[in-house]
Amino acid sequence: MARNKHVARKLRLIKREKSNSPIPLWVVAKTLRKVRYRPRLRHWRRSKLKDV
Repeated sequence: MARNKHVARKLRLIKREKSNSPIPLWVVAKTLRKVRYRPRLRHWRRSKLKDV
């Protein structure tokens, strides 16, 4: 990836980075463990971002 990035690309990367965090534990407690994890959680090595 280039060192100098467009602002739009930076914003998209920031959005993906924020959405990649696990769900809070209070959500697990509130839903009585029906929601345990975030299904679209992405690992930096296993799956790469498309159309960034």
